[in-house]
Amino acid sequence: MKLVREPQAEINIIPLVDIVLVILIIFMITAPLMTAGIEVNLPQTKDSPLSRQEAEPLRITIFKDGTIKVSGETMSLNKLSAWLAEAKERGVIKEVQIEADREANYGLVAKVLSEVKRAGFTQVGLLTIPE
Repeated sequence: MKLVREPQAEINIIPLVDIVLVILIIFMITAPLMTAGIEVNLPQTKDSPLSRQEAEPLRITIFKDGTIKVSGETMSLNKLSAWLAEAKERGVIKEVQIEADREANYGLVAKVLSEVKRAGFTQVGLLTIPE
């Protein structure tokens, strides 16, 4: 009697799972080793550390009645856009912070954000208080 083996029509998944588990274990062992830093003995100096010399951010305040104030000066939306363009041109201001009353008109806040973006400022923050 002769045994004849016929080809299997199914995929044998067991060896695949074994290989994937071995590769997973290898990555789990080697990944923490790749994040280790190099120990360097830095020289000492008598100079003081560098201080952070950044300009104060521009703060735009929007009140619930629609009033817009910049550095204590009340201005309209049109005057604000011209003022921002001039400030960006001079390069004095790097960051803009917007603080709006929670009852302020959302459309006005969106328009102020749009004017800030149109003036070319990329660092814009919306100020909030923690709960």
